[in-house]
Amino acid sequence: MAEALRGNIWLYRAAFLLFWVMLLMLRLLPLGGQAGEWPGPDLLLCLMLAWVTQRPDHLPVLMIAGVMLVEDLLLMRPPGLWTALVVLATEFLRARSALTRELGFTAEWLLIAVVMLAMLLGYRLVFAVAFLEQPALGFALVQTIASILCYPAVVGALRLAINLRKPSAGEVDAMGRRL
Repeated sequence: MAEALRGNIWLYRAAFLLFWVMLLMLRLLPLGGQAGEWPGPDLLLCLMLAWVTQRPDHLPVLMIAGVMLVEDLLLMRPPGLWTALVVLATEFLRARSALTRELGFTAEWLLIAVVMLAMLLGYRLVFAVAFLEQPALGFALVQTIASILCYPAVVGALRLAINLRKPSAGEVDAMGRRL
């Protein structure tokens, strides 16, 4: 499967949408979550950030915005707020794709951690300015830390499942453009 995906950007996009649907269905299933339990990581956020840092040309901004807006509506979050934060974060990382290509994985992981924490603070800041009730800071912080800790596993799974890797320094696409 990885060899078939390597040359076709549309197959990568379809694979992303398939992963998104699977993660969304898992999130919507009543799997016995009890009130007061530890929150799990946001795997969709990890998937998007990993995909954008590995291959920024595979996920267009409109696909990211559409996916996140649908998730906002289905999970009954304020429509567009988390979507806007995710789009800003992915575009920030996309603009630094040349830098992250040269960084080691530890520095990339640290950058992702800073971006996730900034997203958490931005989300809470908007809620505070609008005087909206928000979950406890500890709950949100534990979920963000779980997402940060889960990021390397998501990157490894993407490498194993569909051979998603950063382009090398001199790599060109099928049209001869530098990646």
